[in-house]
Amino acid sequence: MEAKVSEREELAKIVGNENVFDDPETIESYSKDGSFVHKIRPRCIAKPKDVGQIQTIVKWANDTSAPLVPVSSGPPRFRGDTIPSVGGAVIVDLSQMKRIIRVDRRNRVAMVEPGVTFTDLIPELNKHDLAPFMPLVPRGSKSVVASGLEREPITVPMHHWDVQDPVRCIEIIYGTGDLFRTGSAAGPGTLEEQWEVGRAQMRGIGPAHTDFARLIQGAQGTMGIVTWVSMGCKPLPKLKRTFLVGADRVEALIGFIYKLLWKKLGDDYIVLNNHDLASLLTNKREACNEVKASLPPWVFIFSIEGFGLLPEERVAYQETEFIEAAQSFGLVPTKVLNGIKAQVVEDVVACPSKEPYWKVRAKGGCHDIFFLTTLDKAPQFIRGMYDLAEANQYPTDEIGIYVQPSVQGTNCHCEFNLMYDPKNRGEADKVRMIDHKASRLFSRLGGFFSRPYGSWAEVAYGGAADVIIASRKVKDIFDPKGVMNPGKLCF
Repeated sequence: MEAKVSEREELAKIVGNENVFDDPETIESYSKDGSFVHKIRPRCIAKPKDVGQIQTIVKWANDTSAPLVPVSSGPPRFRGDTIPSVGGAVIVDLSQMKRIIRVDRRNRVAMVEPGVTFTDLIPELNKHDLAPFMPLVPRGSKSVVASGLEREPITVPMHHWDVQDPVRCIEIIYGTGDLFRTGSAAGPGTLEEQWEVGRAQMRGIGPAHTDFARLIQGAQGTMGIVTWVSMGCKPLPKLKRTFLVGADRVEALIGFIYKLLWKKLGDDYIVLNNHDLASLLTNKREACNEVKASLPPWVFIFSIEGFGLLPEERVAYQETEFIEAAQSFGLVPTKVLNGIKAQVVEDVVACPSKEPYWKVRAKGGCHDIFFLTTLDKAPQFIRGMYDLAEANQYPTDEIGIYVQPSVQGTNCHCEFNLMYDPKNRGEADKVRMIDHKASRLFSRLGGFFSRPYGSWAEVAYGGAADVIIASRKVKDIFDPKGVMNPGKLCF
């Protein structure tokens, strides 16, 4: 559906003619992604450059009832949350808003716009002896703001104190067109006046005692458009030591990891099966299979970072306690595991993915199934996935599995990566069927779909009528005309 001339002209007056796109090729690229969400073509794409333009677009949408779908990360996309659910939508692409507004070394906070990627942010933070909290090897085009808003798990559970972390304060244009700032950014005074007296927009709760950020995170753009986020950062380590711990069964690692979390040791805690680790370390399927064959079925990646006044001492005492704990569980930490060097793994995990994105290197496509559970329950979900894969004739040795302890180890992110050839209709249909069955099975087993993309919304909201009623009341307050990404979640 092509945009009407008058509508295109109205958007062009707001963002400039060169920043409105309605050619067939561009429209097609925003109508689909790597998910199984039904393809719908947007009306056009607008690329604003500042807060004022976004606010004007939202007010225009209220006047014209035009649906808006915010997008900040570049392709490839995989979740379906940026595909319109209704016809005639306008994609608001925020990728041109790339300012790193401020870096506060003392308070370890960076304020960034939605177009800033991890590739952009890392070198800038390094200048201030800081580093970002990152999800596991994000793609190079991944928006830092989008990652935080979607609550993607970070790899350092000991620095993860709340599900909201590392997000601090947020500036958002609600669906009403009103600008709002959460937490300590709300005032008193302007941001500049706050900076002058040493405030750093690092307290997320507020204004007053209401935590508005929790209404925005995970909302998939259904409440408004976020224009910047202040993100917590960590000190850039002066030294770092990484170990690999192999195991034949994931159960062998669980008690050990709980022990480390209880003793508050280390920084990175990452559990991968051999397929995912091999995919991270190689660029081609043949090389992936070769590396996978040399690895044990499960690998725990553990790192200790040295920072502060006594970095060497911090690493030394934690390394000693880590090795003692491993030995008590009959496990052997090593810096070289069957030819794979821990230093190589450390370097890969510390940066965004090289091209092509690591999840699509093997076959060109990947579908993720993920949810929250507790670490001790992860084995039952893994067995359930293997049973489903066998029943649907999907090779179990090609399932990538990622288990990430989070929030001080009180829960964990459990993720299955089903890699397939998107050009092979049979493979794609098989993965789609497994996704449908697995999401419902995992929900029955107690998995919590805190990020219900696409059809998972039925699983997350199916037995929660009270949540639906409350969510729709909140939606009516902040987006009364329903212009923000309609059709997503329970809206």
